Parts: sequence; C-alpha cells; structure tokens
Amino acid sequence: MPMHTPQRVARSLMRFGRPPPIRKPLQRNWRTRLPIPHVNILGRQFSPNRLEDYYYSAVQDNAMYMTYIHEAGPRPPPRHIRLTHDPENPYSKYRANPPVGGNQRGRLPPPADTPENVIRLDKIVVHSFLKQAVASRSNLLGLVMAMRQLTGETEKQAGRHKVGGVQVVYGKKSVGGWIRPNIPVGTKVELKGAPMYDFLAQLVEFVLPRLKDFPGVMLPPPSASEQSPSAVSGVVTMGLDPQALAFFPQIEVNVDSYPKSYGMHIHFVTNATGLGAENRARALLSAFQLPFTRRS
Repeated sequence: MPMHTPQRVARSLMRFGRPPPIRKPLQRNWRTRLPIPHVNILGRQFSPNRLEDYYYSAVQDNAMYMTYIHEAGPRPPPRHIRLTHDPENPYSKYRANPPVGGNQRGRLPPPADTPENVIRLDKIVVHSFLKQAVASRSNLLGLVMAMRQLTGETEKQAGRHKVGGVQVVYGKKSVGGWIRPNIPVGTKVELKGAPMYDFLAQLVEFVLPRLKDFPGVMLPPPSASEQSPSAVSGVVTMGLDPQALAFFPQIEVNVDSYPKSYGMHIHFVTNATGLGAENRARALLSAFQLPFTRRS
C-alpha cells in the first residue's frame, strides 16, 4: 500500500477545485477572434414560462370547447373547379394555370376539430416603419437597438440557427416616389416559443394598462365580410403609438439612451385557417387578457 507523504497530500489539495490543463488549444474565429468550442453549445429554456404553462393547463381545453363545431357525418368532397388551360396540352403545361372563379380561400371551411389542431399562437411579428431611414440608413441604428432591447432577440442566439433576430425590411417597389426598391425602410422581429409569451405578458401587464387613450383592439363592424382575406387568415393585428415604447420595462429603465420613440405594429399569427379563423384567433388572445372593443 503506497504511503501518502505530506508533500503529496499538499500537492493533491492544491489541485482540488482547479480546472484541468488545456491540452488542445481552442481555435479562434478569424473575424471576431473569439474562441470556438470543441462541441456545439445549445442554449435552452432554463425556467418554466408562466404564460405558456397557463395555455396548456387552462386555455387549450377552453379554446377547444368554445370553437368546436360538431359534424354529424363525413364532409362532402370538394367542388371540382376546372382550370383555365387544359393540363394535358403541351403548349400550356408549364404555364400558370389558375382555376376558374378565382381564389377559393375565403370559401373553404375550417379543418375538422381535433385535439391536434386546437387554436394556438404560432408566432408574434413586431415590425416598425421609419421614414427617416430612406434618407440615411444610419437612422435605423436607434430603431434596431430598441427592437433588440425590447424583444431580446439576436441572430442565431444561444446556438439556435433558426432565430433571425432583428431583420431590416427593404422596399420592394417604388411607392410615392420616395420608397424605392432595395432601400431600408424599417425593421421586424419574429418571436416564437418562450420569448413570444414573454413579450405578450409584458404587453398586456405593463404596457396596455398604462395607455390612457387605448380602448382596445378594434373589431370590424358587424357588416364586414367573413370571407375577406384578413377574416380567413387567423392573424390579429394591432398598432402602438410611439409613446407606448417607453412603457416596456426594458426601455423604461434607460429611455434616454434612444434618440426618439418608435411606433410599431404587432401581428399575432395563429394556426387557424378557413371561415371564422380570425374570430377564433380573437377568442384565444382574449384569454391572454388582450382587450377588444367595437365602435358604436
């Protein structure tokens, strides 16, 4: 049995709690000069999300009960709509061939109700338009930093390659003589998962209650068509004035760091499709305490 001398015990105690020596040095990115780890580091959610747990524990069952449509038998087959050109004609085989009667999206019934397709929130898109960016793209810097601080999203953050972060929106065509193609006009951010529910919680708990002149998200009049593209898309849109930006907790603590306040449009995208899709989306958002109102 080997004898443990005092010198050997002292050396072992000195090594305790110290990291092992690096035998293979880490490679560095030639652009940022930051070390590249040997394995892919993926950041994940480290704490439960209150609003997401609330959806799966209470809202999901109630939403299925409120939006359920009972069907006694199988659905009839879809109506056959002939095409504009003969698909067997070789001269028009690869030509755009729309059906006669136009787009039937506004007339399609919603899919059959099952536990798998219960109404849910897929993503939230926040975008802001800045007219001064047409003159100089450097004016977008304050808006980009405000959106990054507001949503906490950066490109490919925590190893999630599908996260796009704050994206710059470019003009697609000439409008009014001052919006031109490939000219930056604003920014947008797509939120999914836990950041989406965190943003929704801040919106309904901190921002909207502090807006004195905000009556709620306006509902369309009763005479509005239920077959319009917006009514069958399952997307609810609302806008916020520039004064609302200062009410977000991330901006309020350091609001003087931004050159000006920016307005924004918020799009709540759900998985609802077909007739009545927007009404089902409003029912889902009302469960998250988002107020709605109708003009008298």
